[in-house]
Amino acid sequence: MGTPFERNDTMTALRTPPRPISLEFFPPKTADGVTNLAAVRRQLYALKPQFCSVTYGAGGSTQDGTFQTIKAILAEGCEGAPHFSCIGASRDSLRDGLGAFRNAGIRRVVALRGDLPSGYGGFGEFRYSSDLVAFIRSETADHFHIEVAAYPEMHPQARSPQADLQAYLTKVRAGASSAITQMLFNSDAYFRFVDEAQALGAAIPVVPGIMPIINASGIIRFADNCGADIPRWVRLRLQSFGDDNASIRAFGLDVVTNLCERLLAGGAPALHFYTMNQSTATLEICRRLGIGDAATA
Repeated sequence: MGTPFERNDTMTALRTPPRPISLEFFPPKTADGVTNLAAVRRQLYALKPQFCSVTYGAGGSTQDGTFQTIKAILAEGCEGAPHFSCIGASRDSLRDGLGAFRNAGIRRVVALRGDLPSGYGGFGEFRYSSDLVAFIRSETADHFHIEVAAYPEMHPQARSPQADLQAYLTKVRAGASSAITQMLFNSDAYFRFVDEAQALGAAIPVVPGIMPIINASGIIRFADNCGADIPRWVRLRLQSFGDDNASIRAFGLDVVTNLCERLLAGGAPALHFYTMNQSTATLEICRRLGIGDAATA
């Protein structure tokens, strides 16, 4: 049975002009994971991503894995953007990291505060991501395009939406080039955040983060942890499918494609896909949107 979010693929492509996309991966922990991720990347390169970012993995514990994955992406002819965090780090260690990035040919980084390592007793020399952005600019001038995080629905640890917006403005004023949002399903929150930030002078591009719905429990748990709102009717529908994974994925494709359509129609400059190291859902969403070679596959 159809859903209110089903779309004619041809009409979708006509309504939504192609925009740049970027892709996010996490570093594999096993040799098989490395091989599988390489295959996933090859499939996703059909989308002609502007860049691919790589996280530190769970708990920020795999910095070397991040760097190795980024070097593989560069070798494959795509721009790579490592996540780069400052909590628990010293100026010397960050300076060394930036030097390694420059030597590897990296021109883009995602600057984050990061998580405090387990058992670590203090913040180190940096407390906020804005401190990291300012440090990168002071050390490397304009060498790096600096991505920062944005939270249209408020960072879970922020005191208030107003305080969170001010923290974002501080990152912009420190020298951020553009921003990527936490995953979201609420386009109104995105547009309101952009309008409020621009009204206060933060004119850098803000790219919405898109998480394909691959399984119900995973997306609900992730949203609860990061403070992202899943509309009640979507959450209830996902829960009602139980273990019917085919229905979950079909419904998820409709919901996320519709979200992307609204974001692009409203002026979002690009889309950033949190791929979870999988290709199928992202490829299908982009095919429906008319993005990259996936549109004609």
